[in-house]
Amino acid sequence: MAHEDDSKALDHQPSAGLAVEVSDPARNPGLPPHRARMTDKDPKAEKAAERTVYTLYYLSLAGSIWAVAAYMLFPIESGRLIDVRHNNLYIGLGIALALLAIGIGAIHWSKALMSDREFIEDRHSTRGKDSTREAAVQVFAAANEESGFGRRTMIRNSLIAAVAASIIPGITLFRGLAPHSSEDDPIKGDPVKLLQHTMWKEGEYLASDPEGIRIRAADLTLGSAVHVIPESLATLSHHDGYLEEKAKAIVLLVRLHPEQLIESEERKDWSYKGIVAYSKVCTHVGCPVALYEQQTHHLLCPCHQSQFDITEHAKVIFGPAARPLPQLPITVDDEGYLIARRDFTEPVGPSFWERH
Repeated sequence: MAHEDDSKALDHQPSAGLAVEVSDPARNPGLPPHRARMTDKDPKAEKAAERTVYTLYYLSLAGSIWAVAAYMLFPIESGRLIDVRHNNLYIGLGIALALLAIGIGAIHWSKALMSDREFIEDRHSTRGKDSTREAAVQVFAAANEESGFGRRTMIRNSLIAAVAASIIPGITLFRGLAPHSSEDDPIKGDPVKLLQHTMWKEGEYLASDPEGIRIRAADLTLGSAVHVIPESLATLSHHDGYLEEKAKAIVLLVRLHPEQLIESEERKDWSYKGIVAYSKVCTHVGCPVALYEQQTHHLLCPCHQSQFDITEHAKVIFGPAARPLPQLPITVDDEGYLIARRDFTEPVGPSFWERH
């Protein structure tokens, strides 16, 4: 009975939780108290921060100038491997310094010099009224005043110079997109003539890339696709233009059923028992065409999705390429190894080189 009385007494007591006052979880805590920075309190610290910012911008300017100078000091068209390596290294360092210094300078400017006072901006309708336009002008004016862009002339001018100079290295690199002529080799300056002749010639053996092993026709299975280079390419070093010659002469070798080939009369002897060879250099902008769809017999360029039908002289069936892939005429020697009949009969590579 005593236990029953105790339980009844407990039932009549109010719950402890009801006596606690629950605070409003959505109450606006307000803005924290503003803490003045050293640059706000000390004019010397402010001047030091300003000098740091525009020094970084001038450092960026120096990086851009150095990138252009490195491009000229180590010309990649010289063919020397040391020039190519130094060209890539020093140009990359110059561009990295130019962009990194701009970024660090902008961050330091915003943290040390721009106004850091918090404020609340109420939402309002953004209709194109005169009052809205006037408010927008006031916002820009306030931003200019808070950032100090208008009155901190050294920072402003150094930033403009650094940003403008950071574009110059990229523009300068466009010079290297085309070969440059010289008195010793005038053809070197004509992309059409340069790309019209490769290392392929009559009797040149087709060799696997990169091993350089001769390819026997009987070893190619139906549906196979083999990356091919001229056998004599192995005799060249990087100083003698190995990469340049390989870039022009790379070929994709594919074997199909002979009855699947749709060949014109003048090209019937360009293939051998269903084996055809086409340039791997896309006729759009020069990307390597190396994706072969065995079922459809299409070659796909991974850069811009141009597609070529190898059953019919690699004609364009889709994409921005303007002309078919150049075909390499091939045959076999007495031992059954694949050899070239001659060089390509048209320039390899992008079609825009042929526009005068």
